[in-house]
Amino acid sequence: MPLTAPETHLSQAAPMRYAQGMSNTPPPGDRIAKVLARAGIASRREAERMIEAGRVTVNGKTIDSPALNVTPSDRITVDGKPVAEPEPARLWLYHKPTGLVTTNRDEKGRPTIFDNLPEDMPRVMSVGRLDLNSEGLLLLTNDGAIKRKLELPSTGWLRKYRVRINGRPKDEDFAPLRQGLVIEGEKFQPMTVTLDRQQGANAWLTIGLREGKNREIRRAIEDIGFTVNRLLRVSYGPFQLGNLKPGEVEEIRRRVLRDQLGLEPETQPAAAAKRPSRPQRSRRPVGKKSRN
Repeated sequence: MPLTAPETHLSQAAPMRYAQGMSNTPPPGDRIAKVLARAGIASRREAERMIEAGRVTVNGKTIDSPALNVTPSDRITVDGKPVAEPEPARLWLYHKPTGLVTTNRDEKGRPTIFDNLPEDMPRVMSVGRLDLNSEGLLLLTNDGAIKRKLELPSTGWLRKYRVRINGRPKDEDFAPLRQGLVIEGEKFQPMTVTLDRQQGANAWLTIGLREGKNREIRRAIEDIGFTVNRLLRVSYGPFQLGNLKPGEVEEIRRRVLRDQLGLEPETQPAAAAKRPSRPQRSRRPVGKKSRN
């Protein structure tokens, strides 16, 4: 049975009463989708779809709308499994190898980036994507709000790539990329392009962009008559790939994460304070056993 108004902290009627000035006190707690995202269950949008599908219960009652606030005292389940207390927001650097898709499941049965992550990592989500044949820095987080914030175009963080193309280009060949392209009706923002060196039949470039459209660099390079045969992301905003080897992960220190994203200092519950602290960094190669 769907959760009814008296059994929730925020019913369908509550926002209306608040908007009409009948109550000057906002409802307690946080929206249920935000809580699920914070617990690493799914992004807010995915959590809303789970709620609409009847997969979420609060205090034993199925809910069918994300217009609900919950507090730590509420009992929440997803698909019958209790939702654990959310961990602090965390962010990892991951060196994605080629040959892996950036998705939880692949309809073609190809291996995904999540198949070989360290077993002690919590459920994580990727910030954006790198396509099958691309490699390099991919950010992973356990927090749906951070994922959304980092992916927003308004964030405007520069992403840098080392790109190898076939051919002998001249610097002026990249003028269209620096000015901004329109390919099949889709507008690409101007990129920064540096011609680094010629290596035999190939040339190495450094390309920077501030948006992440599907196969953006490959399509832009093809549009000016060249072909990308290697693409490696080396940075995403202030976060650098550095010496991280393919398949390795490294956690960003929480203080650095808070400073870079402008997050509020964390308030740890007493129970959490008693838990042994986890190491801030961990590295595992791709060859380790996959998580179940």
